[in-house]
Amino acid sequence: MESEARRDGSCGDALREFLRETLPDYMVPSVIMPLERLPLTPNGKIDRKALPEPEAPERELVAPRNAGEEILAGLWQEVLGVEQVGVTDNFFDLGGIRCWQCSCWRAFTASSAWSCPC
Repeated sequence: MESEARRDGSCGDALREFLRETLPDYMVPSVIMPLERLPLTPNGKIDRKALPEPEAPERELVAPRNAGEEILAGLWQEVLGVEQVGVTDNFFDLGGIRCWQCSCWRAFTASSAWSCPC
């Protein structure tokens, strides 16, 4: 039963859901990948180079609907190095970190296409 949960990803999904309830968004890992065992170097440390590449989770792309969303999606694509960003995507799920989010926000608010309504 446990190996079935690992294969279909439900174990990782459950853990992410728990972490979302207890941690800020930026601290929740974008991918959780169960492994039978961690690869080790000859001196017993984790061999990071031998770890498998994580698989990107499936997501439904919702295209930007206005100029502001297009600017923001373009900034996220540039900062995160991803090909496509949709309006329902989560910055941290795509691999973003807190300081990159602040950089994106500064660039977005500095653009002439958007002004703060406050």
